Amino acid sequence: MLKKFFTVFSIIALLLLSACKDQAATSTATQANATQVSLTAIQTEAKGFSVGVPMSARTVYVFFDPQCPHCTALWNAAKPLKNQIRFLWIPVGILNPSSTTQGATILASADPEAAMDTHEASMAAHAGGISATRDIDVQTAAVAQNTQLLNRFGFASIPTIVATHAQTGAVITQEGSMETAALASFLGLQWPVASAAASPVKP
Repeated sequence: MLKKFFTVFSIIALLLLSACKDQAATSTATQANATQVSLTAIQTEAKGFSVGVPMSARTVYVFFDPQCPHCTALWNAAKPLKNQIRFLWIPVGILNPSSTTQGATILASADPEAAMDTHEASMAAHAGGISATRDIDVQTAAVAQNTQLLNRFGFASIPTIVATHAQTGAVITQEGSMETAALASFLGLQWPVASAAASPVKP
């Protein structure tokens, strides 16, 4: 019985560690008054950058905070899946002032995907991420609007994923990061063949 308790406790702990939260940003009252998640609202109001299949029939929307280490983990976990679907990465400013300026800088970049790679490599190395650039007022406003949208839906942590399941078409949401295999299963995608082929063959 004690062993079972610790197993459950460990699972809960892992789930709690899979996302970044800002208690001040999203209160219990905000969650109680949350608007129902709407793909149409995200498509109309959110400003992000695309990664993956441009003409995909489905899009995976990812709200992320540039200062969130779990968002870094999800960015890397999603890479093997980008040849199957389109991801729209939507920066928000939740954790600290750098979140907004870095998110705006990524949006303003001529190549946001490359800027995100540079940023996340810096975050993984505990170097703080990319430096903010000038003339990002428009993008800063966009990040603020993205943050308002995230809060309107009552989400309490980031990264937050909103998508339609590739097999069922149902709207699905997830707060927190996942490894590639779990992410593929959650989205209804195939486990990447390239990833399996790259795995060492045991004798």
